[in-house]
Amino acid sequence: MAQHALPLTELASVIRSKNAGPLCVTLDLFFRDQKAYERAAQSEALKLSTIAALYGLLSSQIKRFDLPEILAIKLSMPRTVCAGHPGDGDLYGAQQHAPLLTLRV
Repeated sequence: MAQHALPLTELASVIRSKNAGPLCVTLDLFFRDQKAYERAAQSEALKLSTIAALYGLLSSQIKRFDLPEILAIKLSMPRTVCAGHPGDGDLYGAQQHAPLLTLRV
């Protein structure tokens, strides 16, 4: 029997973003428990192609790190504008996780 999709926000205890140097941003997802982690790790919603489409990037531009020992998934991708340059609306990369808040897994 297929399980119904749940909002990512119900499975993760932390969803955040931050700079990973001036040219990259990292999205961190920490899950509430093993079951939530496994569900998210296997979900179509967190595949590279889905994340790439969400951020207007190519799948090859995103790196995903599954960290089951700490119930986390980390996604790294290039920033569209170098941190601190004109046109950068998020110097610390702290608001880049917002598109993930709409995902259902």
